[in-house]
Amino acid sequence: MENMATTVSEEKQYSPIRYALGAFLAFFGISSKTHNASKKRAKLVGDILTYIVLIAGAFLMAYPFWWMLAASFADTSQAAFSGQINTMIWWPSRSLPRDGYHFFYNYEFLFTRGMVGGSGTRFPSGYSYWRSVINNLIYSIVPVVVGVITSASAAFAFAKINWKGRDVVFMFLLAAIMVPGPSIMTTQYAMYNSFGWTTNENAWMTLTIPGLFGSIMTAFFIRQFLFGLPTSIIEAAKIDGAGYFRIFCSFILPLAMPAIVAQGLLSFMGCWNNYMGSFIYIQTSSLWINLPHAMTLLNSQYEANQGPVMAAAVMCVLPVIILFAIFQKMIIGSLMLTGSKE
Repeated sequence: MENMATTVSEEKQYSPIRYALGAFLAFFGISSKTHNASKKRAKLVGDILTYIVLIAGAFLMAYPFWWMLAASFADTSQAAFSGQINTMIWWPSRSLPRDGYHFFYNYEFLFTRGMVGGSGTRFPSGYSYWRSVINNLIYSIVPVVVGVITSASAAFAFAKINWKGRDVVFMFLLAAIMVPGPSIMTTQYAMYNSFGWTTNENAWMTLTIPGLFGSIMTAFFIRQFLFGLPTSIIEAAKIDGAGYFRIFCSFILPLAMPAIVAQGLLSFMGCWNNYMGSFIYIQTSSLWINLPHAMTLLNSQYEANQGPVMAAAVMCVLPVIILFAIFQKMIIGSLMLTGSKE
């Protein structure tokens, strides 16, 4: 009886429009003066809205890759249909029937003819797609393997060895991260040019030798990881007569391997996609241009046929995606542990 009396009093107190609006808001989990919404319904509506936003964001992130993948299988060789690359592509489409076309035509064209150099092409004589892949592997594996070990040794010195001025030197190196990379590219090019590294024969040195000396960011993250390792292990090894080199090789490297591998993978991704370095330091007439740089030449050569260009883009990002999918737990776990303290 009291509830009925309360309802009747509310209907008399509030206008029908306001009362109906309150009921509508209560249905979506929003309380008002006329109606009290259910907490479960409010949570349900909140979850629905959250998932809608997340799905929309995921679509914006994932669709460009799907567009690139679908376009890499589409037939864009016909001039009348080349404009389809500028529209949203949902499924690989074929323009006009022609001899020799099949589903993997763009990839076959890329592997066999797309980047073959010579007269009438934008690529140097003797160049090919497989040469670009070899160049990428050289620029990504050699500097990363040696550079990560160098960074790990520096991180060990900054984290576990007490020496005068250690923190000052580390803060000085850390301050160098604040300097934007593009601001020193001109001076770097002048320096490399004075060394003779920018010639067509020695161009590989510009993307290989500097990386052998490690990275400040890599050393910083490994240093943070090493703070979580007990110093008692190092002290016990020193008592047994082990030097710092043996301690680093026998104890630090195995224990810090998750952080080292994670930082190595991140460095590999950066080196594999290093378009700016190849574009600035390596001339287009050199056989040492990397795959991202070669993709721009491919795009300019086949401006009206973007299918092979999209196939090259897929092959460029595919190794990075595979590596991240395999080692994503190690990468995320290593980054989470960098904030731990002993």
